[in-house]
Amino acid sequence: MPQDQPSAAKLTKARRRKPSRRSRLKPEEIEAFFFRLKAIDPEPKGELNYVNPFTLLVAVVLSAQATDVGVNKATGPLFAVADTPEKILALGEERLREYIKTIGLYRNKAKNVMALCRTLIDEHGGTVPDTREALEALPGVGRKTANVVLNIAFGQPTIAVDTHLFRVGNRTGLAPGKTPLDVELTLEKVVPDAYRLHAHHWLILHGRYLCKARKPECWRCPVEDLCQHKEKTPAPG
Repeated sequence: MPQDQPSAAKLTKARRRKPSRRSRLKPEEIEAFFFRLKAIDPEPKGELNYVNPFTLLVAVVLSAQATDVGVNKATGPLFAVADTPEKILALGEERLREYIKTIGLYRNKAKNVMALCRTLIDEHGGTVPDTREALEALPGVGRKTANVVLNIAFGQPTIAVDTHLFRVGNRTGLAPGKTPLDVELTLEKVVPDAYRLHAHHWLILHGRYLCKARKPECWRCPVEDLCQHKEKTPAPG
């Protein structure tokens, strides 16, 4: 073997380090995949309640390791009295904790929300920024949160990968990846432009209600014939 060619072992190792950025589905199958999801739900919506970009940002921050239903129960009363950074700061951390105490990790989340509000006021005039870089610089905000806000509040075709979408991407073969970022970048590459804006909503909702973690409901899945998952769940009975 010529010395300037890497060994098979080195090539294998290099491939493992790099995400594939490839779907296991063919382009025409990907088109059909999203066409069917769109036909069922043409205008999908996130399930977190909010009244403006700021309350959306707070709701997404609070939703980490919590259900949307649980977050909505807490934020309904909260946003009725405090829907701006200034109003949240006026409440104070102790009163904020009382509103969100039914949400997991509420003490730490209350600290993050207070810090978030101060930063928004000090650095952005109380306005939620519309770039990923600025959003990720805020306390308690990661890439997924930033992508949700950019998509819902600002209409950008970002893809927020949560546990449901990560599972769907890997299980179906649509976007295999070892990390959420791998899945996100693969989807950015393979999802047709016509479906980009709503892609993450369709996939999240699909994972939440059909392609479930323990027992996917394959018998009523609209993309069952496109899915690469081999162990399909049969219909009950």
